Amino acid sequence: MSISLTAIGQNHMLDINTRKPGAAIQPTMWGLFFEDINYAADGGLYGELIKNRSFEFPDHLMGWEAFGTFEIKSDGPFPRCPHYVELSYPGHEHRHSGLSNNGYFGIGVNQDEEYRFSLWAKAPKGKARIAIQLIERNTMESAQEFVTTKLDITSSDWKKYEVMMKSSRTVNKAQLRIFLEGKESVCLEHISLFPVHTFRDRPNGMRRDLAQALADAQPGLLRFPGGCIVEGVDLDTRYQWKNTIGPVENRPLNENRWEYTFRNRFFPDYFQSGGLGFYEFFQLAEDIGAEPLPVMNVGMACQFQNPDNEKAHATEDQLQAYIQDCLDLIEFANGAANSEWGQIRAQMGHPEPFNLKFIAVGNEQWDEMYYHRLEPFIKAIHARYPNIKIVGSSGPNPDGEKFEKGWDEMKKQKADLVDEHYYRNEEWFLSHGLRYDNYDRKGPKVFAGEYACHVKGNSTNHYRAAIMEAALMTGLERNADVVHMSAYAPLLAHYEGWQWRPDLIWFDNLQVVKTCSYYVQQMYAGNRGSNVLPLTMDNKVVAGQSQQDGLFASSVLDRSAGLVIVKVVNTSKFKQAVTLNLLGIKGERTAETLTLSHEDLEDENTIDRPDKIFPKPGSLQSEQSKKECVFRDELPSMSFRLYKIMIKK
Repeated sequence: MSISLTAIGQNHMLDINTRKPGAAIQPTMWGLFFEDINYAADGGLYGELIKNRSFEFPDHLMGWEAFGTFEIKSDGPFPRCPHYVELSYPGHEHRHSGLSNNGYFGIGVNQDEEYRFSLWAKAPKGKARIAIQLIERNTMESAQEFVTTKLDITSSDWKKYEVMMKSSRTVNKAQLRIFLEGKESVCLEHISLFPVHTFRDRPNGMRRDLAQALADAQPGLLRFPGGCIVEGVDLDTRYQWKNTIGPVENRPLNENRWEYTFRNRFFPDYFQSGGLGFYEFFQLAEDIGAEPLPVMNVGMACQFQNPDNEKAHATEDQLQAYIQDCLDLIEFANGAANSEWGQIRAQMGHPEPFNLKFIAVGNEQWDEMYYHRLEPFIKAIHARYPNIKIVGSSGPNPDGEKFEKGWDEMKKQKADLVDEHYYRNEEWFLSHGLRYDNYDRKGPKVFAGEYACHVKGNSTNHYRAAIMEAALMTGLERNADVVHMSAYAPLLAHYEGWQWRPDLIWFDNLQVVKTCSYYVQQMYAGNRGSNVLPLTMDNKVVAGQSQQDGLFASSVLDRSAGLVIVKVVNTSKFKQAVTLNLLGIKGERTAETLTLSHEDLEDENTIDRPDKIFPKPGSLQSEQSKKECVFRDELPSMSFRLYKIMIKK
């Protein structure tokens, strides 16, 4: 949909008072929220390329094709992952026994990149050999395999084996194939394939390009491991952090709450391996410069899937185990290397504390079932760890009776922050520019923990939604004394495995697509500043009010860089003439600009055109004046532009 570019005649004067820096902007202001939905973990951010590597799916061969003579056994070396496959001679030299793995919608490999194949194995008679291949089935080449290596299994006891495989071609949907060589049987467990070069080259690490996209967003916060998966469909399938630490070979499988939530986007092979666990989350937060915010279960299963069912949740006398999980997690993150849980962290490779400052208890719960369970958590955590800030929930909606009741209860229980969620349409985003201007300045702070603009009739990540989000974010920034954290949601989505959209970053097995919404987040986070600066037009804040022609704006001071940063969003269908009047700054200046602008509002970045829409740099010269610093500009329709001006020449 193209839009009119006829300019409105009025020139809007924006006054920025650089002499009166206001509220400090928290480092956590612009963050990321990770949830294992849309194959965000296994098959996504987590670098493992093999699906069901330990044969622990309920269908033990899901993700695999077994051929020849084979048997699934359950007396393996890892108590919580006991299953493995034994391959045996099929009785004829022209028959073959082996396995093929399809990965997650195929296995993506890049030409000349190295991959680490590993497995635990034993040869019942003391020695055996296997051939390992990367294959491409849908090829016109004479051979399916394009990488082949042999591996000798040299013991009748379980041992770990590794071999490097260098890909000779780029393939989006390769497979791993294993052949038994010779007549001696072999037992195979925890079959793994990782890129050698993960993000920061960490073993058991993250997919490099996806993690780099997270780092490039310059987040101040990483919330994990999710929202609804924290709760589970029932308490047996809730996310339990203690199951996700220690050796990856012994981390038990967990059902993913998103496996069967939507029948129209149904994925019966969606499980959690635990390979991307709490240690890895903490390490990732550290690697990308973000504060970690773990979300813990409050003794409740998902309320949406268990409406008004008190029996689905832990009883009051069962809560102590859940409370202890929170206390133990804080010790795991911050405890000394000789403490019970800090010692496990140190053994995993991080003797220094992770310096955890925040913990969320409950995801999106509401009403009395949540409130009376939350209270003992807050008391216990504050008593043991008074410096840890606790995030409570205001429920799934950003307004209404449940929302108001949630806020009243969070104030009463002395939660430090309140998590608000809003997946709303464009009209809601445009009408809530003043949302936080009248919030109680003495109450808990706000964590805008999940939000995205869902345009009616179009749930893709198109340009128009991103501009709506940019407009609302001026209000978050302007009220930095109240809003201390925020995060767009969801974060990641596989093109072939998505269940929910819009999402911030899309990917397939080899490529990453940063959406227009991603660039909006990046423009804010990369230009956060240290303090809010007052910005008005006709003595009003610029938040899409009447007579403001769809303009939204905010401004900040970056003390360390010596910059004034002004953000202006034009949500109208017309060009807008604006004048920036920097009160307190004299003389000529050059403003560096960064502009997100695009004519077709329904356009989006795609795999075929990942850079179709992105912010473009520019510059603007101020008018010559000895008394004040003035910039005159014309904003394109439906655009977001920021200006960076040096305080001193």
